[in-house]
Amino acid sequence: MIEWRQAGWRTTAGRIRDAATAGGAPVTYGLIGVCGVVFLISPLSGFGGAAHRTEDALLAAQAAYFERWGVIPAELWQGSAHALITPFTALFVHGSWLHLLGNLLFLYVFGAMVEQRMGRVGFALFYVGCGYAALVCYAAAHADSEQTLVGASGAISAVLGAFLYLFPKARVTSLFPFLFFLPLRFPAWIVLVFWFALQWAAAQGADAGPGVAYLAHVAGFAAGFLCAWAGCGRRARVKVPATEGDSQP
Repeated sequence: MIEWRQAGWRTTAGRIRDAATAGGAPVTYGLIGVCGVVFLISPLSGFGGAAHRTEDALLAAQAAYFERWGVIPAELWQGSAHALITPFTALFVHGSWLHLLGNLLFLYVFGAMVEQRMGRVGFALFYVGCGYAALVCYAAAHADSEQTLVGASGAISAVLGAFLYLFPKARVTSLFPFLFFLPLRFPAWIVLVFWFALQWAAAQGADAGPGVAYLAHVAGFAAGFLCAWAGCGRRARVKVPATEGDSQP
């Protein structure tokens, strides 16, 4: 979660946070809702068991679902209308409950405040555009791959990049497995730069096979940071430091 220092009057950052948490981020919450609904009606959710009476039928339905709505790099560059749409549709498709909930948690924590800063229309275009670009970037680097790529990770990585530019002094609570999942608070720029470094390192050793598309994360993060820098300018940055422990995240 995110916290800010409050002075005798409300700071700009405090007003943005208050507006976001008061329901002033309909695009962010709408994206969360759409992703959730799409997953629930997909053959991945486990709620359509009656329609797939055997395990083979379920696996076939899941494979067909991914092929229809996901990005297949080898097909993207053939130029068909359907293939060119898939970097958009893939943003709303997830491969498992863990994949879905992990992405939506990041979107919930960081998306509302970025939306408040960019505006609803601007944030919607930013989210879709950067997410599309991140998936295309991955597909370009693995042009011969027939492995299907799905998920909102590229777009949400762009949100993280924009958050880093717009709110560099925000303090976020993070859980680190190697520290026994202790909740520790750090400035956002430390957490997000550390996260970006991990994604970059992982991308160097990743191939085109099944797994996490780290390159899409890196591309999305970079695109989000650059878009916030180019579109919002220095005046949009909020540099209010956070308190050192008097309020709970």
